[in-house]
Amino acid sequence: MKILVKRVYEPADAADGRRILVDRLWPRGIAKEHASWDEWLKEIAPSSELRRWSHHDPEKWPEFAARYARELDQRPELVGYLRDLAAKAPLTLLYAARDTERNNAVALRDYLLVR
Repeated sequence: MKILVKRVYEPADAADGRRILVDRLWPRGIAKEHASWDEWLKEIAPSSELRRWSHHDPEKWPEFAARYARELDQRPELVGYLRDLAAKAPLTLLYAARDTERNNAVALRDYLLVR
């Protein structure tokens, strides 16, 4: 499986394959008619409670990733859907957060590749 992670504000590339926005909230500054992704799968994003708890705090990253993995364990149909897509062609998970190393798309990619 080839799963890439990319900030939603970066330009699309042919190597991205299928591009899926995996944030619960629509990214700021992007009009819906200018969206450069194939699908918005907000149901796979961390819960609002988890997102508010972590508040993008780098010190909470390990616990955030563990809690998010437990949430993903409860969404097998969505996880399976993404795995199926990644098994067929490259898949790019898009996110809006500023932190390129600690965000929900990185945690989701790691979950999909390891579990």
